[in-house]
Amino acid sequence: MIIEVSDLASEKIVEILFSANIQNPFLRVGVDEGGCSGLSYTLVVDEQQNEEDILINKDEFSILVHTNSIPYIDGLEIDYEESGMLGGFTMNNPNAKVSCGCGASFRMANYRGEVKKCD
Repeated sequence: MIIEVSDLASEKIVEILFSANIQNPFLRVGVDEGGCSGLSYTLVVDEQQNEEDILINKDEFSILVHTNSIPYIDGLEIDYEESGMLGGFTMNNPNAKVSCGCGASFRMANYRGEVKKCD
């Protein structure tokens, strides 16, 4: 299981985890049904590691991935881009065959997910 994180994304993740003000925060990376392409990325702060989670240690933080998400995001590259007043995480997923315009959702060749309107 490989997830790459750029230096700028790592800095932003450390800021977010620190500001969560919890004892041992993790970044949970996963996939949910939904979005205009069928599958949506999830990035959330979590403090609970479960038996079904894979732990990926980075230099200054750790990532949790539920085993159900592995086929969808193995090889994922997380970056952070700043653009004017906006900024956000970007995902480069080698498993995605189609991605939506905003990059928040995707589908795979063998699984389309459940398409839902983006919020």
